Parts: sequence; structure tokens; C-alpha cells
Amino acid sequence: MAKVSIFWFRRDLRLEDNTGLYYALQQEENVLPLFIFDWNILNKLEDRDDARVEFIHQQITDLKEKLEKKGGNLLVKYGKPSKVYEDLLKEYDIKSVYTNRDYEPYAKERDAEIKALLKENGAEFLTFKDQVIFEPDEIVNGSGDFYKVYTPFSKQWKEKFAELTFDSLDNPKWKNLMETQSNLEMISLADMGFTTSEVEIPSKTVSDELIDKYDKTRNYPAKDGTSRLGIHLRFGTISIRQLAKRAKELNETYLNELIWREFYMMILANNPDVVDKAFKPAYDQIPWRKDEEQFKAWCEGKTGYPIVDAGMRELNATGYMHNRVRMIVASFLTKHLLLDWRWGEAYFAKKLLDYELASNNGGWQWAAGTGTDAQPYFRVFNPTSQLEKFDKDLKYVKKWVPEYGTDDYPEPIVEHKFARERALETYKEALDK
Repeated sequence: MAKVSIFWFRRDLRLEDNTGLYYALQQEENVLPLFIFDWNILNKLEDRDDARVEFIHQQITDLKEKLEKKGGNLLVKYGKPSKVYEDLLKEYDIKSVYTNRDYEPYAKERDAEIKALLKENGAEFLTFKDQVIFEPDEIVNGSGDFYKVYTPFSKQWKEKFAELTFDSLDNPKWKNLMETQSNLEMISLADMGFTTSEVEIPSKTVSDELIDKYDKTRNYPAKDGTSRLGIHLRFGTISIRQLAKRAKELNETYLNELIWREFYMMILANNPDVVDKAFKPAYDQIPWRKDEEQFKAWCEGKTGYPIVDAGMRELNATGYMHNRVRMIVASFLTKHLLLDWRWGEAYFAKKLLDYELASNNGGWQWAAGTGTDAQPYFRVFNPTSQLEKFDKDLKYVKKWVPEYGTDDYPEPIVEHKFARERALETYKEALDK
């Protein structure tokens, strides 16, 4: 049995500018590309028509077709990764597994388990940097510790980025793809218990003009002023290197957003406890209210605050919410309703097409004041003034809340002045203990 190397696709669903794939193909063993629909992830999803699963399935189908045209194939498995690899080790003489690194807690545990299994069987587990420009330990302060504040992190990030030269990943040796039976089966959505979704996936093609104007248009939800590339960055259907190069040339504000993404990845990688605990431990003393009825009103976009309701309805209908509005609805849940940020984070995780643990967690803890470099707890967004500032013509609100201004629109579920004072008092009392 001839030795084979495996390239394991995960959050890098593309053939071009793919670090691990390139280096897998550079060595002489035949390369068998692999994708695993992971039970450990899929079994936690509540909605059987989750658009993200359909999106991944379509990307895998496309990758399989492209690899077949290059003389190879894509082996697609459905199960627990450890069991999949146990079976593959019986079927193939595996020399090495190549893959790109992932920094989320589950991914790190999974990879440690696979690495140990491969080592027991005389195979290597080789990982590469691909989904970030800088990894969590590459941008550190003078003491060698991670940054807790975004501004100095971003300053060093930009300085290093300006000096960076990227390896050329053009023209990988496709001839080293393993010749496999062309009839390798592609599992269907139905086989995994999922169905198609009505939610539309944003394009991964974004014009230079949009990025160029980003700083002027990004705060206005009625405008088409954001790139909506989150899902493509999440699953690696585009290259972060190529996008960051464009951003550097076109718009520093857009580049800053990409740096925030890496800042939160670094925070999560160094502090896995933030998944379910406040980054600032003192903030876990806050006595969050447990009002299920008000939470339901927030989820359904029936709070009586039009910009909050428009945002939640946009999310429920499309799997997307405008970035400015995300901050407003998160502040409303945590400050006006005094409901636990973890409730809101979990709802976003369920609904957002571009859900990414690090950014979602970081954004929610920022809004709640519990996170690293967060807005101070005494800053409470006024949803009415936010509406006047960013949607004064009500174009966004009227699109998503057509009954606004009629008797069918609900009264506010909480009064702003009362809610603000209650939040300040509750936070202060908890933090003074």
C-alpha cells in the first residue's frame, strides 16, 4: 500500500491561496483531500434548515468538482473526526495530515486528539497559519504578554503588516493529487438530517468602490455600505491575506475591522474562559434579570424601539444584521433590559450567517461592558438618538417594521430614562462589592 498524505479542509474552503493545501501538494506523496461534516458541531444546531450548513455543503460540492477537474477528488465524511481518522488509518497508509490551524477551544481539543491518534500510528499532524494574518502569540506587548487593549494591538499589527512579505502560494503541484475513484460519494443534506434554506448568502465579490467608501457609509443601515464578507471569512471561501492587502490600499477603517477580528481571536485563544465568563471577573457579580417575556420581545423585534426591532427582524429574516445596529441591540438587551449578555450571544450564534465565536463573544462582552477594552458600563446607547443619527429618514425601520407609526406597533417595553438609571445603579452596586 503506497503512502498517502491527507489535506483536511476545515475553515479554508477554497483551492487558491490556501497555505496548508499548497504545502501538502509540494511534497511527493499523493495527497487525498478530506472534509468532515462534524457531528460534534452539527448535532448542536437547532434549526434543520440552517443556512450555514447548506452553504458549507454547496462549497464542498464545488470543491469536489474542481478537484475532479484537476485529476483528484474530495473524500467527504460525516461523523466524529476521531472515528473518521480511526477508519482512515485502517484504509490508508497515512504518512501525514496537513491542515490549517484553528484557534477556538473545541478546535484545539479536537486537533490535539487527532494529533495523538496519528502519532500512535506513526503519522504526522502538520498545521499552518491561514485564517489570520497574525496568530495569537505574534502580537504581544513588551512583557511578552497579550494585549488587553485594541489600540496598541492594532498599532503593532499595522507595523508588522507593513513589513510582511507573503509566501507565494501560486501554482501548487496539482499532479500530486491522489488519483481516486471518480465515484466517491457526496453526502446529501438530507442524509445529515438537514434541509435547504430560504436565506440568501451574500456574495464573496465586493467592489473596490464599496471598500473605498466604507468609512463614510458603514454606520447607516439603510445604505449598502458594508461588505458582508463575514461568512466567507468564517469558512475561508476567501483569503484573509488578499482581503487585508486590498483593505490596506483602499481604506484604513475597513482594515481596522479586520484587525478587530484578529484582536478578538487573540483574546479567545489566550482566555478560553470568556466563552461563558466575563473577561473582567468582577462583572460576573452583576445580578442579571431573568425576564423571559422581555427576552422574547427582543428576539422577535417587538420592543417598541424601532431601530432595535428593525435589527432583530433583519436578523431573523436574513441571518444578517448591520454592524452599527448589532451594537445598539446588544446594548439594549444588556443595559435597558438588564438581561445576561450570554442570552443575546447565544441567540446571535443561532441566527447569524457570519457567526464566529471570537467576534460574537467579543462584540457582546464589549456591549455589556464585561469584556476586554469594552465600552464603559455607564455608556448606555439611547436607541432613539441612535435612530435619529443613523436612520433619520426611517428607510431601514420602514423596511423591517412596516407597522411602525400605526396602532399595531407596540409601546416601548421599558422607558429609556428609567432603564438607564437602573442599569447604572445595578452595575455600580455589583462592582463596588
